[in-house]
Amino acid sequence: MYLRFVAALLLFVWTAAGQDKNFFPKPSYFRETFSTPSAKVEMMPPVRLSDFVVDGKLELSLRSYVELVMANNTEVAISRLSVDTAQNAILRGFAPFDPLATANFNNTRTKTPSTDALQGATTLATLSQPLNFNYSQLMQNGTQYQVGFSEIKSTSNSGFSNFNPAYNTGLSFSFSQPLLRNRGSYINRLPIMVARSRVRKTEYDLKNTLIGLLSQAELAYWQAVQLRENLRVQESALDLADKFLKRSQRELELGAISKLDIYQPELQFVQAQASVSQARYSVLQQDEALRRQIGADLDPDIRKLPITLTETPAPPANTGTLDGESLVERAFVLRPDLKSAIQDLDVDDLQIKQISNSMRPDLSLTGVYTAQGRGGTAYIRQNVFNDIGSRSTVTQIIPGGFGDSLDQLFGFGYPVYGFGLRLRLPIKNRQASADMADALINKKRDALQARSAEQQIRLEVLQAVNQVESSKTSVDLAVKSRDFAKLRLDAENKKYELGTSQIFLVLQAQNDLINAESNVVVQSLAYRRNILALLRTTGELLQERGVATQ
Repeated sequence: MYLRFVAALLLFVWTAAGQDKNFFPKPSYFRETFSTPSAKVEMMPPVRLSDFVVDGKLELSLRSYVELVMANNTEVAISRLSVDTAQNAILRGFAPFDPLATANFNNTRTKTPSTDALQGATTLATLSQPLNFNYSQLMQNGTQYQVGFSEIKSTSNSGFSNFNPAYNTGLSFSFSQPLLRNRGSYINRLPIMVARSRVRKTEYDLKNTLIGLLSQAELAYWQAVQLRENLRVQESALDLADKFLKRSQRELELGAISKLDIYQPELQFVQAQASVSQARYSVLQQDEALRRQIGADLDPDIRKLPITLTETPAPPANTGTLDGESLVERAFVLRPDLKSAIQDLDVDDLQIKQISNSMRPDLSLTGVYTAQGRGGTAYIRQNVFNDIGSRSTVTQIIPGGFGDSLDQLFGFGYPVYGFGLRLRLPIKNRQASADMADALINKKRDALQARSAEQQIRLEVLQAVNQVESSKTSVDLAVKSRDFAKLRLDAENKKYELGTSQIFLVLQAQNDLINAESNVVVQSLAYRRNILALLRTTGELLQERGVATQ
């Protein structure tokens, strides 16, 4: 009985919401509404590790290491999810404009004893079956409209019923248009604009987080390089100690030195062995940290492979003097944390406009139009108001039904319409006033924080520039000290061969050379770290390493 009506109403609702591309009855609607999303999280294995396996070793340049960090590092993957969460807030901002369709059906049967003759039966039995469909939506310009269709089928054993069963239908349209508060697309889209502004802020925060994570990962790489160079230096010291010990043992056999003079070379050799052993342990320990950075610890085959690093702590080339002020200006343009602080001001402006809108009087124009229809089997009666109402006589029966009611409804012959104004005027709105005061304070605070961030950036960049310049000088002096230490060791060896020097002076010269070589490694790696710090403070690190955040 209701199939024709239901089909017509579904077609009407679909047409009314045709501006929404994803609206019912698209297949996506059923998937999103009735399917249960899988809560299973599939952990993907690390990628591209096998691309850098050479001769059974994991060979890593700085560039390949950075690529693996960005592809497999767990902390990087966690940081990227923050943007997805912020983008979901944009979808949530469109929620007030989502259309809503409701349906309601009731079936009520009653039997009551009559109390007067006008009820038309000794025992009045009625059946009421009201059915209602409504479609409502808030438009982005602030207009809220509602379209409704109602139908009531009623039957009764009353002798006074002219239509039995009777079908009463109604089609209504109503709207409410704000005139002051919530008027216009700009005001109603403010939550969406705030969400989009926060997405941009989240993207800046992500870049800042990635810069920090990449800086930590690169520091771990250079630490591994330094430990390898330190192992090389200690192995060189062990080789020198071994050669000098063998030479001293030969001299002892020839009687050139006494037994008392052999203890110092032996002690030097044992200490060199201990230093080499400790340096090797440190290298292995740092390699585990590198494996975690690139996700190699998650692959049972790759994590067993030794790591080879191709970068060397070569002394810096003469790059000239850095211009601190130009680097500061570049940092003001590139630093994502400063952009994030400035983006807060945009959010503050939008929130101030939201609060300003809430302080306006709520004046709305309302309108309603309703069409009515009636149908059913008609009973023409006579002698209705005789002494016994139930004895009325039916003189004619005119067949009818639900279709007659719809024909009359869409003939629009029985309309009900009206317009009106609705005003809600808050005499005092202390909460909104307090919210506005807080919003203005928040904007001032964010403006001061942005200025403080600029001051901090200037300080960090200038300090990083000074550290780089200082490192250049330190590396140059360390190289010169190493060269002089080599000359001194050669001189002491020749003097010792001529018998004009002593063992402890040769050993001291060896120690000085080892310390000088170690200092060259330390200062060269310090220069690398200071260059890294400069790239981080100017915001150029991701660009220099070819890292994309999208």
